[in-house]
Amino acid sequence: MTDLTSSATGTGRELVAFRIGQQEFAIDITLVREIRGWTAETSIPRAPDFVRGVVNLRGAVLPILDLAARLGLPPAEPSARHVIMVVQMGQQTLGLLVDEVADIQLANDGLIQPTPEVGSELVRQFVRGVLAVDGRMIVLIALDDILPSPSHGVIAA
Repeated sequence: MTDLTSSATGTGRELVAFRIGQQEFAIDITLVREIRGWTAETSIPRAPDFVRGVVNLRGAVLPILDLAARLGLPPAEPSARHVIMVVQMGQQTLGLLVDEVADIQLANDGLIQPTPEVGSELVRQFVRGVLAVDGRMIVLIALDDILPSPSHGVIAA
């Protein structure tokens, strides 16, 4: 774990850093309920492209989102090396398919750079900022904006 709180002022927070392809992303650790190995999903007819399907999580139906596809990257080809991050936002519990969890970062808010102006509303919608640490660029994503709205008809666990 990299401790970033000593080098800047502001409030520190713990982030779960993970990889999708060659890129690193992070979300607030308080949203993550568990990290589990890949389990094949059951497809849901007419679901959005980024919804892979559902899995059984200790008797509960857990929708699985392909985070790569949701971010506009090539969809994942899941293997035994992939993981599902089980996250909870309010009353909704979802699984996010990612390539791997990298580490836990303790990041000071003062070190999180604002979202770059790249001319894409989608980027501004999903990205909260960028954290440069140990020669790595970690994109902090706004998970609450990535999760599907009820209008997508995704099953809430």
